[in-house]
Formats: sequence, structure tokens, C-alpha cells
Amino acid sequence: MLFSIDIYYSFRSPYCYLINDRLAELVRCWNVSINLRPVYPLAIRDPDFFKKSDPLRRAYHLMDSARVASFMGIPYRRPVPDPVVSDLDKDIFSSEQPYITPVTRMAAAASRNGDGFRFANAMMKIMWDGSTDNWHNTENLKQAVGIAGLNWEKIVKLLRDSESLLEEDIMHNQESQRKAGHWGVPLMVYEGEPFYGQDRFPELIWKMKNNGLEKRN
Repeated sequence: MLFSIDIYYSFRSPYCYLINDRLAELVRCWNVSINLRPVYPLAIRDPDFFKKSDPLRRAYHLMDSARVASFMGIPYRRPVPDPVVSDLDKDIFSSEQPYITPVTRMAAAASRNGDGFRFANAMMKIMWDGSTDNWHNTENLKQAVGIAGLNWEKIVKLLRDSESLLEEDIMHNQESQRKAGHWGVPLMVYEGEPFYGQDRFPELIWKMKNNGLEKRN
């Protein structure tokens, strides 16, 4: 029996990057499929959230994500450039987002054929492992598509010809995310039950094993 999980996912989240290796191992070893459901970062969905949050939030978030990466032995550096164009000192986010919009739509395009996680896993390494500046350049995006084993021309055609459809997919994901029970990422949903955050991965595995999850042959 093949188990299926939905994962609500943002390319600006370090915790989405930090859970990828575990997700890839899960798919490789167990009868599980991943339905990646890309969403825009909270800074885009609800920019006022940051103005209302405690000023300690950002400093802790930066420290904790780096600590998790170090603890797990995962190469880590925040993307250059930041996927979201903003003035972080004032918590002001630009109405024009030339970086996060295309990469999120690319993930939506790949997800239409069930390849969203493969693309996200390849793309996030380029963005977050510290080896690549200007991750948003065409050659780096093309490299991620190739690493994922996808067809660059087909992805570009979808981006060009189906922009509104891909945007509808992302908006639908954002609505479904809240209906599933949370607003943050990574949000893993199995049988309607939400598991929020990379630190809830063990509980997700426990739940599926209790329901009969088996290893692949």
C-alpha cells in the first residue's frame, strides 16, 4: 500500500530545506509518495504578521535554523539574494517579487506532474547550501531542473503559457493549508492530520507506521 502525504512548502523557509534529506530518504526506503504543495512565504501572504510579532522572533529564527543545520551536519547559508525583496529593518515587503514568484511557480509546474518534491530538493540545495550565489539566475534554475531529471523546455513552456493556472494552484494550496490546520511551513498532512515543522517528522513516521507503513521492496 502506497501512503501519500501533502507537504506545504516555501522556498524561503530554512526548515523546508533542512527536512529535505529526511523526506528523500523516506520516499527512497518506504512506500510513501510526496505531493508538494508550494505556497508563497508568509512575508508575501501576510506581511502584517511580522509587524505584529515579537521583535525577538527574527534573531531566534536565524540562530535556531543555523543550529539545526549544524546539529544535522547539513551545509547551510541563507540564500543570496534573499528570495523575498524587503526592507527587513522596517518589515516592509516589496509589491514586486522577481525572485520568489518564478521559483514558486516552477515548483507548481513540476507538481502538476508529481515531480514537485524532486525539483524542490534540487533547487533548495542550490539556494541554501552556501555553494551558489545568484541562485535565481537562469543557469542555476536550469541546473536544478536538470538535477531533478525534469525537462527545462517543458517547465519554461508551462511558466509562459499557464501563468494564471499556476498562480491559481498556489492560491489553492494556501487555502488548503489553512484548512488543514496551520499556516506555517513545512506543513506535512497525512490522512487529514497536520504535522507542522521539521521537528514533527518523527511523529509523522510514527503515525504512518502505526497505520501499516511498509518498506519498499
